[in-house]
Amino acid sequence: MILIIHLDLQLHTPMYFFLSHLSFLDISYSTVITPKTLENLLTSTKCISFMAFFTQMYFFAFFGVTEFYLLASMAYDRYVAICNPLNYPVIMSMRFCRILITGSCMIGFTESLLIVLCINSLHFCNSNIIYHFFCDLTPILALSCTDTHDTEIMIIILTGLNAAVSLITISVSYESILSTILKINSTSGKRKAFSTCASHLLGVTIFYGTTIFTYLKPKKSYSLGKDQVASVFYTMVVPMLNPLIYSLRNKAVKNALITVMQKREVSRQLT
Repeated sequence: MILIIHLDLQLHTPMYFFLSHLSFLDISYSTVITPKTLENLLTSTKCISFMAFFTQMYFFAFFGVTEFYLLASMAYDRYVAICNPLNYPVIMSMRFCRILITGSCMIGFTESLLIVLCINSLHFCNSNIIYHFFCDLTPILALSCTDTHDTEIMIIILTGLNAAVSLITISVSYESILSTILKINSTSGKRKAFSTCASHLLGVTIFYGTTIFTYLKPKKSYSLGKDQVASVFYTMVVPMLNPLIYSLRNKAVKNALITVMQKREVSRQLT
């Protein structure tokens, strides 16, 4: 996705600018988790150092929080494109898009650092066995032998705030989009507008549903089996599905892919 968007000049628009960054985030936070998980599956020694543990936790939180706000930015982009198309090039300038991306990264950086510092302040005196396939917050809190109430409250507040801000942005944007689409007289126009938004809505539903299920609950509600299944979805399945969701339902991306492959084939024949 990143290469196709970079190589095709017709895809140098805000929508695909955000999509390329979403692809980068999916690669990044999946890479934080998947290699170590595969190593643990293939070897008998399933351990991780103290430094690697907190490094994995930090970068996973950083990329995950950043994706919350990137998805909200993508929803706002679709709102402007459909509800205010005449002013779209002015409102969604590349400068404004870069500000949205930078702001999302800054929020992710700050919140993930705060979470890691809070977890690092806890004491773990009973066991060092993590009943999970990566360094997630919920199983770590379950291992602590100190009172984790304040840390749990902070995590729930931060996760709830991220979900609330981004979901409100997405909900308001799509409410306006739906209202605008229903006013379109042309059936083909309605279909095109729905098609533009359907991929984003599907990705949002899977990502937010599994994340909220995992983190917006107290430690005593932790269920190893259910939480691991949910974690597999947002750490491995969603990053794998996003490129398919956004490309298979998008004619511009498919056409760009065909063009890039044809140019590559011509170049190969000439050499």
